[in-house]
Amino acid sequence: MSHNLSADEAAEAEEQAASCFFANKMGRIFFLALEETAGDESLRAILSTARMQDRLDNYPPNDFAAEFSFEELSKVHRAFEELYGPRTGRQLARRTGRACFRVGVKDLRPVLGVADLLFRILPLRMRIRIGFEVLAHVFDRFSDQVVRLEEDQRYFRWITERCGVCWDRHVDAPSCDLIVGLLEEGLYWLSGGADFFIEESTCLGAGDPVCTILIGKQPLVAGAPPED
Repeated sequence: MSHNLSADEAAEAEEQAASCFFANKMGRIFFLALEETAGDESLRAILSTARMQDRLDNYPPNDFAAEFSFEELSKVHRAFEELYGPRTGRQLARRTGRACFRVGVKDLRPVLGVADLLFRILPLRMRIRIGFEVLAHVFDRFSDQVVRLEEDQRYFRWITERCGVCWDRHVDAPSCDLIVGLLEEGLYWLSGGADFFIEESTCLGAGDPVCTILIGKQPLVAGAPPED
């Protein structure tokens, strides 16, 4: 069900969106990942649909200045669905999220501060918890996105209180597929190739108080590293 805003509410949302940012480096990682996933021709179509032709061959600089706005990211996600429809658009967002992790883990390795050898010998569940905590810290440190990690016996919960993916979007169902893909690829990397249940259960864009992504603690694939 769509949520209609009054003129005042829409103006306030636009002003808030323009005042929330990711670090340029994070925006650059996003565009490099999208280029890898979609290809040059589709990238041009997406940016044209989003009315962001100025970003063609003009990605954000490779620095930590907070200048890549939530509004820009939101426009690109709207363009996914306008061009390809909801289902294919969400699939593209999810694949782009996976590519974001692959590009980002190389680019941000010095910032992440995770020593590979030491990290790899930790128990699987501990690796996942620490990995998610580090990733949440990256968002909190280098963007206005507000993230926290919770867990119970069955799930980790990736909870976002201010989300650049669904910011100023009004959707019928949870639609932060970029972050789902990012976490999905992170799990693959952290576990050495295992698959896990992952699903967004609530979304700010759908009118919920927070975005919540559930991540199962048990690998789905037979032969995955044992849990502790």
